Amino acid sequence: MKTWVCSVCGWIYDEAKGDADNNLPAGVPFADLPDDFVCPLCGVGKDSFEEQS
Repeated sequence: MKTWVCSVCGWIYDEAKGDADNNLPAGVPFADLPDDFVCPLCGVGKDSFEEQS
């Protein structure tokens, strides 16, 4: 599982943990999030996220 960070505000999406506050269940790969997914903090699209190593 991978971790993704919003390059605008720093919000982190951890695929293994998900984000219950934003109805994102654990175990969902970032690639499988809807195409219209936006950062819950700043509203930017998926193209503004970077994989974190």
